Amino acid sequence: MAAAAAGPWPELEAAARERRRELSLAGAAVAERVAAGGGRLPEALLALPLLQSLELSGCAALRELGPGVAAALPALHTLVLSRNALGPAGLGAGLGGPLPALRLLDLSGNGLEALPAALGGTGGGAEDAVPAFPQLRSLNLSANRLRELGPGLCRAAPQLQELLLSGNRLRALPGGLLPPEGPPAPFPLLSRLDAADNEVAELGADIAALPALKSLDVANNQLRELPAALADCPRLKEANFRGNQLRDKRLEKMVNGCQTKAILEYLRAGGRGKGKAESGREDVRKKKREKQKKDSGDGEQDEVEEASKLLVKVLHVSENPAPLVVKVSPGVKDVRAFIVCCVLKGVNLKPGNALKRFLTMQTKLHEDICEKRTVATIATHDLQLVKAPLTYDVQPPDELKITPLGRKEIKAKDLLRQLQLEAEEQRKQKKRQNVSGLHRYLQLLDGKDNYPCLVDAEGAVISFPPITNSEKTKIRKETRDLFLEVTSDTSLQICKDVMDTLILKIAELNRSALENKEGSGSDVESDALCGPGNLNLPLVVEQVRVVDTDGNLKVLYPSKTDLATVSSLLTVIR
Repeated sequence: MAAAAAGPWPELEAAARERRRELSLAGAAVAERVAAGGGRLPEALLALPLLQSLELSGCAALRELGPGVAAALPALHTLVLSRNALGPAGLGAGLGGPLPALRLLDLSGNGLEALPAALGGTGGGAEDAVPAFPQLRSLNLSANRLRELGPGLCRAAPQLQELLLSGNRLRALPGGLLPPEGPPAPFPLLSRLDAADNEVAELGADIAALPALKSLDVANNQLRELPAALADCPRLKEANFRGNQLRDKRLEKMVNGCQTKAILEYLRAGGRGKGKAESGREDVRKKKREKQKKDSGDGEQDEVEEASKLLVKVLHVSENPAPLVVKVSPGVKDVRAFIVCCVLKGVNLKPGNALKRFLTMQTKLHEDICEKRTVATIATHDLQLVKAPLTYDVQPPDELKITPLGRKEIKAKDLLRQLQLEAEEQRKQKKRQNVSGLHRYLQLLDGKDNYPCLVDAEGAVISFPPITNSEKTKIRKETRDLFLEVTSDTSLQICKDVMDTLILKIAELNRSALENKEGSGSDVESDALCGPGNLNLPLVVEQVRVVDTDGNLKVLYPSKTDLATVSSLLTVIR
C-alpha cells in the first residue's frame, strides 16, 4: 500500500492492541488520511487478522482497497464500503483472493460501471474456480452505474440470498445474472431481488429459474409487459412493478394496487400483459372454488401468512436525536468481555398476564439458548427508569452495591453469601442437591476478583450479570419501552444470537397480547392499543452503540447482518 498512508491511524492501533472484531472508520480525519495515502487504505489494516466486521463509508477519497486485504482478513464476515469512489480496478486488488467467511458485502454508491473480477466481472476466472465468496448472503450494489451483470456472479457467490441492484442502468433482468453456461441451479437460495429505478425494458422468462425468490422489486423501469413465467415462481409473495408503462391497463391497475397474488393469477391464466385473459380467469375462479370446497378454505393460507407477519422497524443511530450509548471500561476484558444492547419501543405488558408471560419467556431463554446462563445472560430494563449514559464496568465484590430485584441494597459480596446460605437451606428443606432461582448461578462467579456491572449516570448499578438486575429499573405492567442487554464471557456472536431471539420472542408475545387482550377488561388505553388496526404496528428497535473509553465503536446493534437468524419469522424494516 502507499507509503504516504503511513501517518498515524489511532483507530487501527487501538483495534490491534485490543484485538477487536469490529471496526468502523468515518469522519473528516479518516478522509484526510485516506487522501494523503493516495486514495488507499493503510497497511496497518492488514495487521488485524481477527477483524470480522469492517465499515468505511462516505469517503470520496477512497479509490482503492490496495492489495492483500482479502488474504489479510480471513475472518471478515461483514464488509461495508458504501458511498466511496471505488471502481472495479480499485476493488480488484483488495478482493483478489477468497473471503471464505464473508456474509454481507455492501458496495452501494461507488459509481461502479462494471463488477470486479472477484464478483464475476470480466476476467473472473474459470467456471470451475473455487467461489470467492462461498458464504456470501447479502450483496448490495445499489446506486452504481452498472449496465449488466457479470456472467460469473452465480459461481462467485453461490449461497446468495439477497441481491440489491436498485439505482443502476440495467436494461435486462435476469440478463447476465443467469448465464446459459452457468450451473444447472444458479442461486438456489436467492429470495430477494431488488432492481428498482433502472432502465429494465425486458424481464426475461428465466426469472422462474430462481426457485427461492420471494420478493421482486422492478419498480420505475421501462417494462411494457410482464412474462407469464412469473406465475411459475413457486415462492413469490411480494412483487413491485409500479412505475412501468404496461400495455395492459387492467394489469397496470393491479400493479398499482400492489395485488401480487392477483397479478400472478392473471398471468397464469394467460394475460401476459395483452388483455386476453377473461376465459383464463374464469378457469382460475372455477379451480379456486373447487379447491376451497376440497380444502375447506386452505386457499386463503397465503393471505393469512402475510397478515400474521411480525414486524420490527430498526431506527438507525443517525435518525435518532438522542441515541443511547454504552461505554465499556478496559477491565471487563478479563471478566465478562462481551455486551450487546438495544432499545425496544412499543411493547404492551398491560393486558392480563402479559407481564408474567414476558418474565417466563426470559427464564426459558436463560435455560435454553443461554445454557443456564453459562454462555450468556439477558437483562431487561424499563427504559424510562434508565439514566444514561451507561458504563459497563467491573468492581470488587466488597465495593459493588446493588438493589437486587425484590431485595434491599446490598454489597455483591454479601449478596452472594446470602444466596449461598439460602441455597443450603433449600437443599436441607427439599432434601435434594439441586437448587432453584438465582442460587443456581453462584458458581459462575467463582474465582473472580472483580464482578461485572452496568452502571447508570447516577453511579447506581442497574445490572449485575450473571446474577440479577436492579429494582431501580424493574419492568412493570405500565412499561412501554425496554432497554435490552445481553452479556457473555464466550463470544460477541453469542450475544447477538441471543438478542435476535429475545427480540423475536418479545414480538411474538406482543402480538399475542394485542390479539387476545388477555382479559384486559375495560382498560381504555389497552383496548385502544389492541385494536385491529394496531396488530401490524411494528415494534421499534433503536440501535445502541457500545464504545470504548475513547469513544471508538466496539459494537453496534442491530447492524445490517443482525436479526438474520430469525428472518424467517420476523420482517425487519430498515
